[in-house]
Amino acid sequence: MKTEGAVALVTGGARGLGLEIARHLSGEGATVVVADRNAEALTALSPLLEGCVMDVTDPSQVKSQVAKIIDKHKRIDILVNNAGVITSEPLVNLTNPDGIMHDYGRFRDSLTVNLDSVFIVTSAVVEHMVKLRIRGAIVNISSISACGNEGQTAYSAAKAGVNAMTVTWSKELGRWGIRSNAVAPGFIGTDSTHSAVTETAIKHIRDNTPLRRLGDASEVAAAVRSLIENDFLNGVVLDVNGGLRI
Repeated sequence: MKTEGAVALVTGGARGLGLEIARHLSGEGATVVVADRNAEALTALSPLLEGCVMDVTDPSQVKSQVAKIIDKHKRIDILVNNAGVITSEPLVNLTNPDGIMHDYGRFRDSLTVNLDSVFIVTSAVVEHMVKLRIRGAIVNISSISACGNEGQTAYSAAKAGVNAMTVTWSKELGRWGIRSNAVAPGFIGTDSTHSAVTETAIKHIRDNTPLRRLGDASEVAAAVRSLIENDFLNGVVLDVNGGLRI
């Protein structure tokens, strides 16, 4: 599939990694709709990007907004499921005697925003792809944490689920010419990484990454584009992590 001329929907695209992906696809000639629940951040988008207020955890809102995009652009060729929140909490925390075990509510919240949202948005978009006979491309943003990262029970579980859905959909949707792939970034130098990970931990990560640096958002965006444009890539979880293993 060529990025040029395609209609792309990027979730969580008003800031950070999602914004870099949206800019990259737009720069390659795609019409890009950026979905985000932060209406204020959407107002700051470049005129080359189209904003759409969307809570990706709300099935009825997602279905309604996707229908509006289809009504306006007649199609969605590319879906990038980027929306999510990095969450960290150990299973056992002895420094918190009033609640030493991982809180179930926060566990569920992490799965809702990082896993359920991918299912919700993909379901809404794929319904139109199938009905309109669009040979589309789905790219899910996973994480190196899907392998199981210490201190990230919920986040690791969510991203492992994203990987599993990615491969499952590649088998189910391939018959309609809809490809499903994922990019699993390592530690990328975004604001969300620096807010979720201590500087001591970041130094440790950098020291243990063979390339001795954090990744750049543009490198993840380039990986997304490669999965979109290579029509024989399907069911792939592409690691973009500088060689780091956790």
